Amino acid sequence: MLEALQATDPVVSRRALSKAITLMESTRADHALQAQALLEQIMAKTHSIPSKSLRIGISGTPGVGKSTFIERFGLSLIEQGARVAVLAVDPSSSLSGGAILGDKTRMEKLSVHPQAFIRPSPSAGNLGGVCAKTRESMLLCEFAGYEIILVETVGVGQSEVAVANMTDVFLLMQLPNAGDDLQAIKKGVMEFADLVVINKADLDANAAMQAQAMITSSLRILAHSPSNAQHLQSSAMNASFDQDSDTTALESVVRPLGADPSSAMMLDPSRRVFKISALSGEGIEDLKLGVREWVEEHQRSGHWHAKRSEQSLAWFWERVESGLRESFNANAAIQELLPHTLHELRAGQAHPSLEARKLLQLLTNQIKENP
Repeated sequence: MLEALQATDPVVSRRALSKAITLMESTRADHALQAQALLEQIMAKTHSIPSKSLRIGISGTPGVGKSTFIERFGLSLIEQGARVAVLAVDPSSSLSGGAILGDKTRMEKLSVHPQAFIRPSPSAGNLGGVCAKTRESMLLCEFAGYEIILVETVGVGQSEVAVANMTDVFLLMQLPNAGDDLQAIKKGVMEFADLVVINKADLDANAAMQAQAMITSSLRILAHSPSNAQHLQSSAMNASFDQDSDTTALESVVRPLGADPSSAMMLDPSRRVFKISALSGEGIEDLKLGVREWVEEHQRSGHWHAKRSEQSLAWFWERVESGLRESFNANAAIQELLPHTLHELRAGQAHPSLEARKLLQLLTNQIKENP
């Protein structure tokens, strides 16, 4: 499969990539072992090679125009020589468990382009706007040679910011007339946004201008908060990297964005909020310039590498938590007691916290007895 992922024939490569992601997302035990083996093979080949990809997370409320924007943005990047992969996460029904997975229908041109790959995946109840194996899917796309990975989340609220912890640049899409200045200042998803995109600005120019001013003001407030200042200071102190190799990675990543690696600049909030129309393409080039400036600034300051390190730690803890849930569900003694426990909880004859502690303690004791 490794050879097929890196095949020069785009049809062969995309087919292999689809199969590999399906393998990663499978819940079957035998598929999990195969997926683990595939990841180990990929890591063995890429462990000492700096990643030259750019991971961009794209979030926003339903109807903001994420899919339309991604097609316009992706095609623009491809025109400048990039290979673009799109990981689109669809919400799964809490009743049926199914998902529509229809994002490709909104990206007609991008979905058939030989230099693009689009993969819709169900959220399957996973919180944060992404699915459980989005990180693994990004790794597979990078191994297959896609330089820019766009992660489209489900429509998110203020607390669903998991995508910000797994991408290099987090774009938050907003609409004109989406709320007053108090709504713009509210902490939540806004304080995780690296760049804010006001889409459909052509429908109401005055409303778009007011939204841009309000969001810019809120970003200035968030930028001066003590938590953000401490975070940036610690990131800069912890960043340690080889300047030569990172310059090469920088040039490879930002070239499709029209970058000049010699001109890094610090972004003020007024350069972080963009008015665009995904339908007409208005403002897309200015946004690409803003992304390029953001990449340059963080590559040269060292924050980029600190963020990549944080992504690895977040991935590690997410896998640990997932593994513990799997161990809990696979434990025979727990599964024997679970129906009775659930019956008592439904009848109001037991306390959820106490019952959870009992079952977790049972799992802990078995681990101690059988290390």
